[in-house]
Amino acid sequence: MEIVLDLISWVLLSAGGVFVLIGGIGALRMPNLYTRMHAASVTDTMGAALVLTGVMLQAGLSLAAIKLAIILLFLLITSPTASYALASAALLAGIKPDAGHAADEHAAGGHATEEHATEGEAGP
Repeated sequence: MEIVLDLISWVLLSAGGVFVLIGGIGALRMPNLYTRMHAASVTDTMGAALVLTGVMLQAGLSLAAIKLAIILLFLLITSPTASYALASAALLAGIKPDAGHAADEHAAGGHATEEHATEGEAGP
């Protein structure tokens, strides 16, 4: 039975590490604030939940497992709330959700539209 718990624990720990790695890569590769924030917040919340669950299985029924469960509950409440607050503050600061759209079109070989054209450029 102990081998099964260790196996499940290591699968959870590895999956959590993969989620955190994917979130970090997503935060680097995405074009604007909102997509970066989405990639990082969703995957980091899931990654932290998987890692903490794996560590709780390793700890067994102990005070450490209870503390880890409380930390997990805290993370599951605060991480999405912090992401929402950051997105709301960015929106109030005037950062538009489509701020990376013109750069994406330009990188793909397209032309910027009039609404996304920079000063001095003419639209199509």
